Amino acid sequence: MTAQNDDEALERSLGQLVADATHDISSIMRSEVALAKAEIGADAKRAVAGIGMFLVAGTFAFLALILLLIAAAYGLVAAGLAPWLAFLVVAGVLLALGAVLVLVGKTSVSKVSGKPERTIKSTQDTIAAVRPSSG
Repeated sequence: MTAQNDDEALERSLGQLVADATHDISSIMRSEVALAKAEIGADAKRAVAGIGMFLVAGTFAFLALILLLIAAAYGLVAAGLAPWLAFLVVAGVLLALGAVLVLVGKTSVSKVSGKPERTIKSTQDTIAAVRPSSG
């Protein structure tokens, strides 16, 4: 009868070990998903900032186009009067500012990797640790 009790105790501890391992693996996977969400969220914020700068640059370029058209109209109407020159200077400044914002936005968007590098590495390390070594 003691042999049967020993077998039950062994089975119970083996079952508990399997349950613990399952719980640990589940916990690791949840942690990996949380890490991936955090990394992707940071990249998304940078992408949104870059897109915002592109939108501002587009607005300035559109306003500059309007001013250039008004300046051209004044130039044609006035045929050499000074007011159109002021419109051209303002439009040139807006275009220069738009160009700077495009470059800043491009830099911000180019920093977005698009994949969670740390999560991929951590998951590969976890798989390598769990996988039985061959050899």
